Amino acid sequence: MSRRRPAAPATDAARALGWLDPSRGLVPPIQVSASYVREADGSYRDGHSYTRDRNPGYDPCEALLARLEGGCEALLFASGMAAGSTVFETLAPGAHVIAPESMYWTLRFWMRDLAARDRIELEFVPTGDLGRLEAALRPDTALVWIETPSNPTCAITDIAAACALAHTVGARAVVDNTLATPVLTRPLELGADWVMHSASKQLNGHSDVVAGALVTREVDAGWERVRHERAYRGAILGPFEAWLLLRGMRTLFLRVPAAARGASRIAEFLDSHPAVSEVCHPGLPAHPGHAIAAGQMDGGFGPLVSFRPRRGAACVRSLIDRLELFADATSLGGVESLVEWRGQLEGGTSSVPEDLVRLSVGIEAPDDLITDLRLALENA
Repeated sequence: MSRRRPAAPATDAARALGWLDPSRGLVPPIQVSASYVREADGSYRDGHSYTRDRNPGYDPCEALLARLEGGCEALLFASGMAAGSTVFETLAPGAHVIAPESMYWTLRFWMRDLAARDRIELEFVPTGDLGRLEAALRPDTALVWIETPSNPTCAITDIAAACALAHTVGARAVVDNTLATPVLTRPLELGADWVMHSASKQLNGHSDVVAGALVTREVDAGWERVRHERAYRGAILGPFEAWLLLRGMRTLFLRVPAAARGASRIAEFLDSHPAVSEVCHPGLPAHPGHAIAAGQMDGGFGPLVSFRPRRGAACVRSLIDRLELFADATSLGGVESLVEWRGQLEGGTSSVPEDLVRLSVGIEAPDDLITDLRLALENA
């Protein structure tokens, strides 16, 4: 992996940091062994003893993600939920946690379940409202969770300001960077302590892997605890999945900007359409978080566009059924475009409006996607 001069992040990603296997193959191999042979002195070559602790296939993927996020170390997990839940397993019982009202629904639901069992003391604040965040902070606040842009409403939080507030009381600031990826935003450079990814989404980009990741700015006692939790709880990624994830990350700097460009064009189209009452996308100048997003996102505003049809929830099912290029499926961040009726799915368990429709924009030709939406809106 050594080289004479530094390279751009896009080059690091495309070349997977120049990682070569012992046979000098361009593509790192898949190591499926669960156990590894000791040396004569009882040590393990390269530190590999058992795959639940570490697999050689993780090394290039973790090294690349740490490099792209500007962190000193990354850890892969079996899913985004495994990565997120491991963060909370490092907290003391009853720890005070502040989280945004608009965030990934499953993790939010799980946080509430933890709080109901008195595992944590949880407080939600309006996403991006720094005044409410500051008012919620306490001397014993342990963690401030940040997600920006938020899923599915695309709300924006000023990462640098939120992290600075968290640090005034000694709380750890963790940013879910799933929607932006390090291509568009690097939270560690803005003051975050840890970055979390649902790597199933844009990092992989092909909808064929379930994975998660955490990246740290520095190795401290908290991070050591994360390592410990991953190994002992067994929240690990399979060798083949790690290989697929690395393969997907090599095209990250082609896919993410392409999807972001398409999403911005679709947001502009929907914003001007008479059948649409509201569009949620931070690339629109009228979006309340547009200026902040423009300052901390470089090269686009992410693949997500959510909107509300003017006729409300009554026409959503008909609208989705008439779409031909947007598959009605959950998740996001793949090369193909998806649509989901988030208002129906979250159904009163969050503040998401009943008629909210979420689009995950892929890398298809934007003109084709816009035509698909236009015809569906006209005929729903």
